[in-house]
Amino acid sequence: MSLAGRIHYYRRILKAYVLPGKSQLTFWHDTPQANPHAREDELGEYYMSFAEKADYAGHHDSAGVPMLDYHGRIGMQYNPIAIAQWGLGNYNLYRRGRSEGRRKKFLLATEWLLNNLETNSAGVSVWNHHFDWEYRSPLRAPWYSGLAQGQGISLLARAQQATSEAKYIDAAGRAFESFLKPVDEGGVIFSDERGDPWIEEYLVFPPTHILNGFIWALWGVYDYCLATGSSRARQLFERCVGTLRRNLDRYDLGFWSLYEQSGTRLPMVASPFYHQLHIVQLKILARLSGEDSFNAHADRWERYARSRAKRTRALCYKGAFKLGYY
Repeated sequence: MSLAGRIHYYRRILKAYVLPGKSQLTFWHDTPQANPHAREDELGEYYMSFAEKADYAGHHDSAGVPMLDYHGRIGMQYNPIAIAQWGLGNYNLYRRGRSEGRRKKFLLATEWLLNNLETNSAGVSVWNHHFDWEYRSPLRAPWYSGLAQGQGISLLARAQQATSEAKYIDAAGRAFESFLKPVDEGGVIFSDERGDPWIEEYLVFPPTHILNGFIWALWGVYDYCLATGSSRARQLFERCVGTLRRNLDRYDLGFWSLYEQSGTRLPMVASPFYHQLHIVQLKILARLSGEDSFNAHADRWERYARSRAKRTRALCYKGAFKLGYY
């Protein structure tokens, strides 16, 4: 990251954590929770509760769609991932209480996704982020993400089920095409030297294989299969499960989980929030896939989290990484 990029990054962190007022981090850092009402054999409630996100008290536009405040030169922005998660949280609550207010909110998110599905330079339908973002390699607007593709599909599939309107599953089908194309052809898939597919949250080279983004995006593939019976979705889901099964050990430091495969001398250790998210995601994925090794990893990572010594060591690693690379 450039010096200017580092300065901008630290200003974002200062404003997000220290200065008064709500920031984009107010939305993201809820409590990771599996949804006990979700089932793996039908397209019902979403697999995580997102209850706190459903009641997001931050900024909304005049129609009621949530917006995130990134402060500084980025300012107030729509984020398709946040909008999808807000919609999924409200869908869960609608399913339980049949509240018209919850129905209105999840359909508001769905309509936003429907109206903002754009064609990228390769002719693939994607949800773009229309602001620059400092990552390992700066992401220049407009940029898209495998995570946004997966969670958008998860919401659209549920909207079609709730309304029987074909326009939603049609849009989900267009978005799903991004999972069938490699990154260099406008898609979100990177194939490693073994031919194993990775769904990339951030499309950079070399790829960083962000764990939470891969898993959340993969649930979108699973949901598209449930909604349509697509054999291509089923095959991709199974291949990606195999990718994770063969590579999860690479995310295990022996005392904590990694956020990504950074390829840097110092590993990018997950924050306490993302470590807990990994645990919840793996337990859910074990149910969806029938792959019990995911439960074994989740249990081990839970034991790490209960150890004060391991938590302290992880925070030291995290701090060193931030100083060295951000």
